Amino acid sequence: MTDRLGYRIVGPCSGERRLVNWLAAFAGYATLDDRIDFNHEGYLSAFTFGPDFRLHLDATHSTAGFEGACGGEFVWFDIDRTDLELARRDAARLALRLVERFAVADDCLLIFFSGAKGFHIGLPTLIWGPPPSLVFNRVARRFADELAASVNVGIDAGTYAKVQAFRAPNSRHPKTGLHKRALTLDELVGLSVGRIQGLAGMPEPFDLPEPTTGNEQAAVDWQTAMQAVEDEGAAAAERKATGGPKRLIRGTLDFIRQGATPGDRHRALFSAAANLAEFNCPPDLAHQLLTESALDSGLSPSETRRQIDCGLSHNRKEHSAI
Repeated sequence: MTDRLGYRIVGPCSGERRLVNWLAAFAGYATLDDRIDFNHEGYLSAFTFGPDFRLHLDATHSTAGFEGACGGEFVWFDIDRTDLELARRDAARLALRLVERFAVADDCLLIFFSGAKGFHIGLPTLIWGPPPSLVFNRVARRFADELAASVNVGIDAGTYAKVQAFRAPNSRHPKTGLHKRALTLDELVGLSVGRIQGLAGMPEPFDLPEPTTGNEQAAVDWQTAMQAVEDEGAAAAERKATGGPKRLIRGTLDFIRQGATPGDRHRALFSAAANLAEFNCPPDLAHQLLTESALDSGLSPSETRRQIDCGLSHNRKEHSAI
């Protein structure tokens, strides 16, 4: 995506979406560009877009209804909790997981205290180079969900809406008065919540990560997430064409029969539960059908319950919106 277009909001999230070069705008927030007022809130799009986004914005003066391709410089993870110490611990556990799984340096991740209830982690897509697509945001959600679930961390699914606004670095939260402050991994792991909040009293410049090597595991995980999204799309198309589900997808049957490998078990269990829900499978029956294979695959009882419940509720939400 040559343009790397996005939008910027100056002030509240209800404000005007202004077309920008996303990377240049993000760099401006990172370097404390003197053209930006860091005493107020500000937002950037979570994803980037091509020329069709410009046409849509010019024609409608709104991002609503945009259905074109998107991409991203980062896959974002948003960890919000009412207990900020719990959010810090979860964010630290997830950040350490990303560093370990993708063999990246600590400074390859972008880590932020959000200025309010949680933490944001950005994994640069440069390490595997996923191309823009019509479903990039949905693949990013599945990719992120799987990684977060592998360490039993819940993340905000709303981050992955195609035209979602995401708080800009160093911008000031209107309620707390604190800034979205960049942290090192050592600071996230080792500092107290009080100390982190103290650092967020002022904006601070930070360097953008520049990974120089790719990672095959990241590419494999992305491809696995893409396949899951494609399978869901095919199942949804069949439902639309026929008026209802006709069959269990192969992945559901495979999971019930033989479980899944460690790198795919969270996704496979979620997908199987969502597929069972298409048949209005009672939750108790879904748990009975899937739990044994999930445990045999190495998932803990709590992870198993969570993934099954998430899969069942995901399907119900889709149907309630249709």
